[in-house]
Amino acid sequence: MRIQLFLCCFWLISISSGQAQQTSSNTSADSLTLEECITYALNHQPEIRQLQLDEQIVDRMIKSRLADWYPQLNLNFSLQHFLQLPVIILPDFTNPNGPRREVQTGVQNTSTGAFSLTQTLFNRDVLLANRTSRDVLRQVTQNTENLKINLTVDVSKAFFDLLLTIQQQDILQAQIGRLERNLKDTFNQFQGGIVDKTDYKRATIALNNARVQLRQVQEQARAGEAVLKNRMGFPVEEPLRLSHSSTRLEAEAYLDTMQMVRYENRIEFQLLQTRQQLLKSQIDYERWSRLPTVSAFLNYNLVYQNQEFRQLYSQSFPNSLFGLTLAYPIFQGGKRLHTMKIAELQLERSNSEVQGLRNAISSEYIQALAYYKAEWVNYQALKENVELAREVYDVIELQYKSGVKTYLEVIIAQTDLRTAELTYANALYQVISRKLDVERALGTIDY
Repeated sequence: MRIQLFLCCFWLISISSGQAQQTSSNTSADSLTLEECITYALNHQPEIRQLQLDEQIVDRMIKSRLADWYPQLNLNFSLQHFLQLPVIILPDFTNPNGPRREVQTGVQNTSTGAFSLTQTLFNRDVLLANRTSRDVLRQVTQNTENLKINLTVDVSKAFFDLLLTIQQQDILQAQIGRLERNLKDTFNQFQGGIVDKTDYKRATIALNNARVQLRQVQEQARAGEAVLKNRMGFPVEEPLRLSHSSTRLEAEAYLDTMQMVRYENRIEFQLLQTRQQLLKSQIDYERWSRLPTVSAFLNYNLVYQNQEFRQLYSQSFPNSLFGLTLAYPIFQGGKRLHTMKIAELQLERSNSEVQGLRNAISSEYIQALAYYKAEWVNYQALKENVELAREVYDVIELQYKSGVKTYLEVIIAQTDLRTAELTYANALYQVISRKLDVERALGTIDY
């Protein structure tokens, strides 16, 4: 009975282990779409995590500064023992004209507990922290958004670049398959005495060249995969598989070229606007330097004094007070005037930067759109070339088998077809890459 129970448990454990291994294998074998690659990058890229931590740090710094508005309660405690009591010289009150007398003051042991409560009523540093808290936090958030936009573009370009090399591999492998069949046919024809050895050698040369080109593209694919993994923050040792249909890939190339530039959509423009708000707050901060710093305070002190240390805390002598403190710099050598002028000049410089950024965005969009249109025309022409090259190859291959065309013409047709397919794939990637540049110029990148 125990043996049967042991075998049953072992069988259940084996099944569970097998299912777990199969689940792990399926997970690692999943193919990632572009959206999944971008999501993975946004969640695993170290730079994104660093900026997110910066947001938390700035948030804590703001809360730390705003805490100065709350009442500040402090406790100071002291305990001291005089080895020698201080001495003061007093006149002899019984004989004012006589010599002065040396008198010791105080007691040997003294202990003080001082409670102080302060409340800020006006302080320009705390007021600036309160006014700029939202803008400072917004600025850090916009920096994170800017990095996410750039990361989305970089991951997308690396994704499509790797897809291009994969597509090039498929094209070359199909070409190699055709060349291998041709090599077999020419060899059989050569053995049968139908053709001479020249066609067989040409087929061998063409096949070797295609294999060399395939190996080059495979190395490019490894490099492209490494780049994409780096952009995503993907583990180097893990396999990376991509999922994307050719139909959707062609749909990715389309772009509405009638869109107009809206500067406020650009994150760089938003960052500059936030910086201007901070500069305006800085000007107000310098103006507040003409106002005094005011705070209220309440102090309560417990004083213990005794000649005997054991009896020190047997009796206390408390005292308390409250009041206001006011600090105002009367003359600083013109410092306030100069700092005010610096803040105003910085805001004026920022206004000039706004116009410069507008011009840069417009120029960037015009160039990106022009490059996209040029690549789109090239892409459409090469797409037609692929269809024509495939038709020409099919016709010449049939004519060669019928004895009408020479094998040299077959090789030329194969080369034309391969070239057309490779240049078409590259043109498709260039169109998508230019489209991403246009979308970044428009500020319409989604992540």
